[in-house]
Amino acid sequence: MYYDKIDYDVIKESWDILSTHVVLPYVIHIVGTNGKGSTGRYLSSLLVQLKQKVLHYSSPHILNFNERIWINGSDVEDYTLDKTHLELNKILPLSLLDRLTYFEYTTLLALYLSKNKDYLVLEAGLGGEFDATNVVTNDLSIITAIGLDHQKFLGDTVSLIASTKMRSCDNSFILSPQYFSEVEEVKKEILFDKFQIESKKIILNEEASNLPVYLQNNLKVVLNVLMYLGFEEFEYKIPELFGRYEKLSANIILDVGHNPLAARVIAKELQEEKKNFILVYNTFEDKDFKKVLKILQPYLSEVQIIHCDDTRMVKNTILKKIIRSLSLRVNDFDIINIKKENYYLVFGSFLVVENFLKGYREYEKR
Repeated sequence: MYYDKIDYDVIKESWDILSTHVVLPYVIHIVGTNGKGSTGRYLSSLLVQLKQKVLHYSSPHILNFNERIWINGSDVEDYTLDKTHLELNKILPLSLLDRLTYFEYTTLLALYLSKNKDYLVLEAGLGGEFDATNVVTNDLSIITAIGLDHQKFLGDTVSLIASTKMRSCDNSFILSPQYFSEVEEVKKEILFDKFQIESKKIILNEEASNLPVYLQNNLKVVLNVLMYLGFEEFEYKIPELFGRYEKLSANIILDVGHNPLAARVIAKELQEEKKNFILVYNTFEDKDFKKVLKILQPYLSEVQIIHCDDTRMVKNTILKKIIRSLSLRVNDFDIINIKKENYYLVFGSFLVVENFLKGYREYEKR
């Protein structure tokens, strides 16, 4: 399921075989550090509203694997997954199937299921040019906000990470609002021969104007893409996004963000809330969690560490030490201690949100 090195040859060999059984629709590839999931879902949902047949592939999931493959407005059904799995196992040799990673195999499932669709919206995993989703030629690339994350695989500077992601662009592209000037410089160097879609001024409808600013920006990118694709002005409804500044209740906000870039955009929203939050948190040890906590610190009264059963998590003692060094109170999280008079931000990763939701829903049943 997890890997230390990307072997692009395996997914390439697999797709070379599978591609003889699939005619791909128009491919929109979404790469970047933050905002891929929300941008992809907005785009896919609005295309469905425009009567288009769409498959949206995203990762990771929060509660159910089926979330990763969204077809025409719904998560893929178990029956469809089972049927496709059996078909892939007839097409691909065991010598390749045994070597594919969890993500690579899921990508092949999505590619196979995109048959007979009008659009395939492919969200890259952690990479760009060597990501499994880049095994197919894309018609359009959406490059979302780029920052530092997954340095072990992508490089330890914004420029290196931007280079890796932008080299996945095959044809036209649109660049989302960026936080680092280095991204613009890399774009000039790498994408000089590609067509850049102009970002026109967009006035959002009343419903969209109430979204968090970072989600408004992602929606504006989507509306620009739709204009480029030939869809003129139209009425649209905003889909609910699972785990993206989601207000689960009057006092609980969920967000799957997990890096400093995500913390910055969340901090801007918390500033508008004008409340002190208890942060329900945990993190993988390879994340810059000290920087994340420092960014959120002005809006926090306490940090509560939620247990996540994963070997990649930072040690509890190390995390507590960092939290205390920032003059923040720290405790272990327990769902039974949630109080209506307190405000909670659940943040840190998809895994954090998943564990919180499972506990929260069980507690609500009692």
